[in-house]
Amino acid sequence: MTSETFTGGCLCGSVRYEIVGSVRTFLHCHCLRCRKSSGTGHASNLIIEPETAKWVAGEDQLASYKVPDADRFRTVFCSSCGSPLPRISPNMSMAVIPAGSLDEEPAAKPVGRIFTASKASWSCNDVELPSWPEYPGP
Repeated sequence: MTSETFTGGCLCGSVRYEIVGSVRTFLHCHCLRCRKSSGTGHASNLIIEPETAKWVAGEDQLASYKVPDADRFRTVFCSSCGSPLPRISPNMSMAVIPAGSLDEEPAAKPVGRIFTASKASWSCNDVELPSWPEYPGP
C-alpha cells in the first residue's frame, strides 16, 4: 500500500483536515445509517490506515453523533454547516473519509457497493461494481 496525503474540509470552510495514510478500500455504502447521515442514496467513503491525522483548522467546530445501539457507527460533521467529515479511530487504526469532503479527487476508485440489501429503490446503480447485501468480510 502506498501512503497518500488527503486534504479536505467542510462546505463553509471552517473545518480543514490533513490525513496521511494508505487506502484500505473505497466503498459506496447503501445502509440506512449512511443514507440518513449523507442525505442521499449512499455514502462514498475511503477507508484508510492513517499514519498521521490532524485538524488544520476548526477542530472546535467539530460535532459528532454516535448511534446508541451501534457498536461502531458514528458521524462527524461541521457544527456550522453540517458537512460530513472524517471519522478518525486511532484505536482501530482506521479513518473513514467522506469522499465528498476531499479537496481533490483521490487516486483510488470505488471498488464496490455494500449493504445493497437495504438500498433505496431510487438510488443509483452501477452494475460495473461488485455488490454485497451486507459487509463482505472482516
